[in-house]
Amino acid sequence: MSVHIAAKLGEIAEIVLLPGDPLRAKWIAENFLENPICYSTVRGMYGYTGEYQGKRISIQGTGMGIPSISIYVNELIQEYGVKTLVRIGSAGSYQEDVKIRDIVLAMSTCTDSSLNANRFPNANFAPTSDASLFLKAYQLAKEKNLSVHAGSILTSDEFYNDDPDTWKHWAKFGILCVEMETAALYTLAAKFKVKALSILTISDSLVTKEATSSEERQTSFSTMVDLALGVVVNI
Repeated sequence: MSVHIAAKLGEIAEIVLLPGDPLRAKWIAENFLENPICYSTVRGMYGYTGEYQGKRISIQGTGMGIPSISIYVNELIQEYGVKTLVRIGSAGSYQEDVKIRDIVLAMSTCTDSSLNANRFPNANFAPTSDASLFLKAYQLAKEKNLSVHAGSILTSDEFYNDDPDTWKHWAKFGILCVEMETAALYTLAAKFKVKALSILTISDSLVTKEATSSEERQTSFSTMVDLALGVVVNI
């Protein structure tokens, strides 16, 4: 049992999907896993373990932002021996052709956080996905004829920015979308030599101003979940 996760050793699988919203973790476990068992409700951050096509898989909510996901990823890896982590979250589009409900595979991530500036003074560290997971996800998405985009994203420390046009600078350099967790996930995966990938669904667009509802974000991103499970089931 770790500080923030109430599971006993052995209750968490080596493969974990990481939705930010704990209620999305609950929904995924109840709708996709066979015989899901809730191993933790600490701070309302649900965690479940079950089976998918005979594969043992866990679902762990992480909360919003770099500090929150960092806590859970650290404990999952160091305390529970997790080897593969796949974030399944929402993101805001920075490109006109990256539309609402499209899938984005984060090959790498930029960030405005000081997360790695503290680790690498006077240098830049490039948080990057695991190549095998990334390639498998891209190939599977194409096989399923999904509207998928692959490339670099932005992990931001701010949801509400003082300058509403900041995103346009990132967009000019081809950044696909923005979210708040992937830089931490990829950095910690590199540090501990485990596999990580972020699969994101576009929930809103800074280009068109379209947006999905909070309820829809919680329960309707089934295409992304199905893709993530398809990626990890054959590991």
